[in-house]
Amino acid sequence: MKNNMKRNVFKTICGGVLLSATLVNAQNSVIQNIKKNPKAPFSYAELSVKEGGKWEGDKYVGGMFKNVQELTLPESHTDHSTYIRYEGIGLENNRIGYRLYLDWRNATDIFGKKVSTLVLPEVGQDGFESYHHDAPWGQDILKSGRTIGIGSYGRYDEQNDYVETFKTVKSTTAKVTNEKGLSYATIHYKGWKTWGDAIDLDSKLTIFNRDRFVRVDLNLSNSISGLCTGIVAIKNIPARQGISKNKKWAYLATYGNQTETKKDDNLGMAVFYPVDIFAQYVKTKSTHTIVFKKTKRAAYYFLAAWSLEPNGLTTEEAFYRELDQKLETLDNNNSL
Repeated sequence: MKNNMKRNVFKTICGGVLLSATLVNAQNSVIQNIKKNPKAPFSYAELSVKEGGKWEGDKYVGGMFKNVQELTLPESHTDHSTYIRYEGIGLENNRIGYRLYLDWRNATDIFGKKVSTLVLPEVGQDGFESYHHDAPWGQDILKSGRTIGIGSYGRYDEQNDYVETFKTVKSTTAKVTNEKGLSYATIHYKGWKTWGDAIDLDSKLTIFNRDRFVRVDLNLSNSISGLCTGIVAIKNIPARQGISKNKKWAYLATYGNQTETKKDDNLGMAVFYPVDIFAQYVKTKSTHTIVFKKTKRAAYYFLAAWSLEPNGLTTEEAFYRELDQKLETLDNNNSL
């Protein structure tokens, strides 16, 4: 009996090691295939954590980054723990990159790209500061601060006029998947507590091998009021709203010199949402907020367009013309 138990444990350990190696090899294969065809459209999702170091309080010291497909956040993890490369999940295609912080902030940030090739596997390998500065590939261009950034999600607290993020969660598990033509991240938040009873939330963020947009799908264990998304509010940059001809879809958008590059550049940001789940627009101190009706599911899109991207949208007129075209597509097809 004891020998059988030992053999079973050994098999389990070996199986786990083999599965881990297989997943890493699959991720490396995705990277190599994209790099072999640098001019071809691609999509890419990434999650990279340190191994070989140790936790000292809420900081991870030492170790090397390694791509993984799935991760349940350690209890010690918080913002700036130096455990996850560029602090979260990465999504990228030929035109743009995004990251979603895997900590209490849960904000979505933007990597502006000056090239059309794959860049995320190299971003943040040398630490947490370099990608905030100009590089040949581009840089982090959005100052999200203590907001949900662009297109992330939270819960609007009407009494305090504030978007509550993910400060109290029992556990968070994230997974990235790369398929033909699209890549996505799924995140399971167990026991998300804001006010009232704790709930579970499952999110899916999908980027495609075309355009700049990300589709967000949210599913909750129970219906709640106040579920919301939005765009960080930058000083002196007005918000603009649009609605489709048949009033099925609408957008909230901003455009202007609202990056942290300290350059003469412009950034457009937008969120597209179905009108039938829309409750209200709220401008808090820091966020242009789209609040949904009481619901247990929502689906919407967000996108960013940087004026310095190759063959990008370089004027406000071109940006809003693009948004109007997408509204028409959503009106006709209910998807982008």
